[in-house]
Parts: sequence; C-alpha cells; structure tokens
Amino acid sequence: MNINEIKDLMAQFDQSSLREFSYKNQQDELTFSKNEGKIATQEVNASPLPTATPVAPIAPAPQAEVVVEQQEVIAEAAPAPIAAEGDVVESPLVGVAYLAAGPDKPAFVNVGDQVKKGQTLMIIEAMKVMNEVPAPKDGVITEVLVQNEEMVEFGKGLVRIK
Repeated sequence: MNINEIKDLMAQFDQSSLREFSYKNQQDELTFSKNEGKIATQEVNASPLPTATPVAPIAPAPQAEVVVEQQEVIAEAAPAPIAAEGDVVESPLVGVAYLAAGPDKPAFVNVGDQVKKGQTLMIIEAMKVMNEVPAPKDGVITEVLVQNEEMVEFGKGLVRIK
C-alpha cells in the first residue's frame, strides 16, 4: 500500500460517518478511529521496523496525520510497487461496488480478461438501485482496483483496461 492510497483512505474516513475503520492485507494493517480514548496501531510485517506502534489518544485529524507520518517512513524503506498499465475506469457514482451478480456467481471480470465496449465490469448499488458499469472501450483488464462490497466514491478508480 503506498502513501497516496493511505491518504485517500484517511480522507474518505474523515468525511464519512464511520467511527472506526480497519484495513488488513498480507503486508499492511491500518486502523483509524474517531473514538476518544482508543489506541490506534499499525503493523507492517514486511519491514524491519517495529510491528506495532501505539499512538496517544487522539482527535480525528491529528490521528490521521500520525498514521501518515509513520507510513511514510515505511513506504520509503519498501520497494516501489509496479503500476499496472491501462486507462482507469472511474466510478460514475457513490455506492457499493459488487464484482459479481450474486454471492455464488462468478465475477463479471478478472485480471487478464478480454472485454468489449459496453460489457458490464461491475455493479454499483446506490439507493437500492443496481447500476451497471460498462467498459468504455475494448481491451484487457490489467488491474481490479476495488474489492467486492467496497464503498466507492464518485471518480474512484474501479479497473484498468489496456
């Protein structure tokens, strides 16, 4: 996870009505909290730096700044990720992204799939309405930028098509 992704998550968290947010993958773990008296921790297993760093009780804005400063140090020590090629298809609206038509259905698209202009890439649910996101051009999916059931904002990258 790079610093720009973390800053984007923090901005979305600060603007949301959520009180707590946690993100975890194989290398990173982030926890944001707007609750008073809680301790926020961050772990990065792929780094020689300490894996858990306590942060003093916080107000919403200072907590976000502390987490970014800690991540910047880690981001400088880690090798830069290779960016996928292709044009980013952005979310046309705010809602929940669904990568498949149902929980037991296959994903609309996966990395490496050939797509045709107009083919459904995913569905975004907004106000109980399912909105299909069509491919803007023919191409190959090089990256899926969101997870199933992830909340997306207007303009957030969904997939890359080359």
